[in-house]
Amino acid sequence: MTNTSTDYRTTVRVNAPADVVFGMTTSPEALTAWWSPATGSGLTNGELRFPMVSGEPPLLIRVDEAMPPTTIRWTVVECTFMQDWVGTQPTFTITPLDHDSCELTFEHRGLNDELDCKDMCSRSWNHFIGTSLRELAEGGPGAPNRSPRDLARRAAEENR
Repeated sequence: MTNTSTDYRTTVRVNAPADVVFGMTTSPEALTAWWSPATGSGLTNGELRFPMVSGEPPLLIRVDEAMPPTTIRWTVVECTFMQDWVGTQPTFTITPLDHDSCELTFEHRGLNDELDCKDMCSRSWNHFIGTSLRELAEGGPGAPNRSPRDLARRAAEENR
């Protein structure tokens, strides 16, 4: 019997140009607005730091590739609060549909059924990619980590 483990993947249509979505995934200010506070450089060979857990060192991501406006590949280098993430590769693929919209496919390579956090992390990525990033790119407010909307989502999931 073969054990097939599938990496997390989602695809969303975004009513914004591909270059806007690319900027949302490479600019520390934009990453802060839809995911979590970020510092550093989102460009190829850059490093991004996300202080996601108080009192813990920041999540450290190496930017392996940032090719406008279609491809962003990261590798998680350090993650003390979720060791399973080290070596995984969050990847954004942006496909322009027309001048005002695109399709964003986000894959977290290595975030698979073998990791204890797969369900929780998948629900979080569904929120951050499918709601927060998409809404921000379309001119809305975004719902980053620990924002009132993110906290409400987490509370609703705990009560299921």
